[in-house]
Amino acid sequence: MPEVREVARPWTEVRKWHREPVVVQTLRSTAAATIAYVVALRFSSEAAPLTAPLTALLVVQVTLYATLTTGIRRVNSVVVGVLIAIGFSALVGLTWWSLALVILASLVVGHFVRVDEFVPEVAISAMLVLGVTQVTDTAWDRVVETLIGAFVGLLFNFVFAAPVWVGTAGESLEDLARRNRQLMLRIGEELTSHTPVADAVARLHEARRLDHDIAEVDAALRQAEDSLRLNPRVKEGLLNRIMLRTGLDTLEICTVVLRVLARTLTDLAKEREKEPLFPRDVGRALEELLCNVADAMVSFAVLVTTQVSANAEAAEERLAGELAAAAASRDRVAQLLLAEVQRHPRQWQLYGALLTEIDRILAELDMEHRSQRLMEELDRVSREQRERYPRLAGLQRRLRGESPRRRSRG
Repeated sequence: MPEVREVARPWTEVRKWHREPVVVQTLRSTAAATIAYVVALRFSSEAAPLTAPLTALLVVQVTLYATLTTGIRRVNSVVVGVLIAIGFSALVGLTWWSLALVILASLVVGHFVRVDEFVPEVAISAMLVLGVTQVTDTAWDRVVETLIGAFVGLLFNFVFAAPVWVGTAGESLEDLARRNRQLMLRIGEELTSHTPVADAVARLHEARRLDHDIAEVDAALRQAEDSLRLNPRVKEGLLNRIMLRTGLDTLEICTVVLRVLARTLTDLAKEREKEPLFPRDVGRALEELLCNVADAMVSFAVLVTTQVSANAEAAEERLAGELAAAAASRDRVAQLLLAEVQRHPRQWQLYGALLTEIDRILAELDMEHRSQRLMEELDRVSREQRERYPRLAGLQRRLRGESPRRRSRG
């Protein structure tokens, strides 16, 4: 058995590699650049038409949507730079002042043609072409090579469709929820004993690091959203994008509130440097409450990222049970804190803030609140698409057999 496990472990690692965006991007870019070079050898007069693989390397992105959006702008930037070099080569040679004029003209024209982040590539293409002898012939060859590289890159993504990165984004969401859970459990364990201020500050720093990690999850989610756009293998891309985005918004709010909760407990630790944060019964009740809230947060992340309806129903039932347990624990904690405030009214603001922060997390995880948020986002996105593409919206209504009068009555 140990030998079987040792053999299976490398194979499991290899299976994980093919799901990594970096690995997929490397393999796809290498293949597309090689194909573009082979094709350019047949159509270009240059001995080494490296512009074609360079363009294919730059055009091919991880997702089809990113390839179409960035590829068109990138091709425009290269072609515009080549045309500027052709115009300058007919008038002047390569000198320091002509090079300065080429760079200035390329950057200005790049903003006018709206190539966005590829404005520097306009100047780069112009300088490369301007510095070559027999500039006119070379320039047109570079235009041809650029078009070949762009065509191969786009065709490569159509033929070999990019993976859908919903699973990767879902894993990032669940990982964020589990890290929040671990921090909440550690905080709960310290409520029944004397907590030094240094330990409370350490928990506050952990919460702040979780707040910063949201940017990485957001990057994975944006990649997943791009992989769902214009993907023929995805039937409900809009719904999936909105579910993931609203799920991240909810977890982001919970993470921020957890940081505020850690700050409240840090302030309480400063007030009670020589005694426990709470009496034993109150501390145990708070620990149970934080445990229930932490479990509900993970169940919420699983519900957001679950694709199969049967698993989604099980995740929804589990989340409902954990939210009910958390609500019961919250009511018990509220009664205990009320009695504690009556005995020691000096920290009633901190007790009230603690309950308010827990209530905010429970409200964000509530399923009715999530359903309402989903409907609002669907309506907003649909309305924006109708306003941006009115002709396409009208065509879709005709295909569904809806008339303007019927739609207005609806």
